[in-house]
Amino acid sequence: MKGYFGIGVEGLSKPLNAGNLFRSAQAFGASFLFTVGASYAERAGRGGGDTSRAPGRVPLYAFPDAGAMVLPRGCALVGVELLDEAVDLPSFRHPARAAYILGPERDSLSAPVLERCAHVVRIPTAFCVNVAMAGAIVMYDRALTLGRFAPRPVRPGGPAEPPPPHVHGKTKRRA
Repeated sequence: MKGYFGIGVEGLSKPLNAGNLFRSAQAFGASFLFTVGASYAERAGRGGGDTSRAPGRVPLYAFPDAGAMVLPRGCALVGVELLDEAVDLPSFRHPARAAYILGPERDSLSAPVLERCAHVVRIPTAFCVNVAMAGAIVMYDRALTLGRFAPRPVRPGGPAEPPPPHVHGKTKRRA
């Protein structure tokens, strides 16, 4: 998979869910983690599921507010929010270099954060799921759509035939 991604939260309402999110982020290969307007105590996060101690293995940046947030050059900020005008996640093309930001579980992403977003996506659910679950869904979708996986089989089951071989960075079509 080319590119990189980071994932973070704004205004944390439940540190244990952030711990679970950060553990999942490490498992999916996140390059960095971040918080905006939130304090994250690693000890509290471990109590909720970050048994891998992700912030000790993946850089964690803490920004006091949206204006202080600094992302790598060329990195698109992608808000994850249940908004009518947001793009449904299954129809979204992930940027190669992205930072995904999720809002607090009892509120929405702030207007200053939404203004900084290059894209806003929504998970097509009837209501909000917790921040750890939402982040895992987004990271799985990114891995699924940007990874080099074989196409899904037409019939139930699998696996499908292996992906086409890569020759000098290009996909070679089978005859």
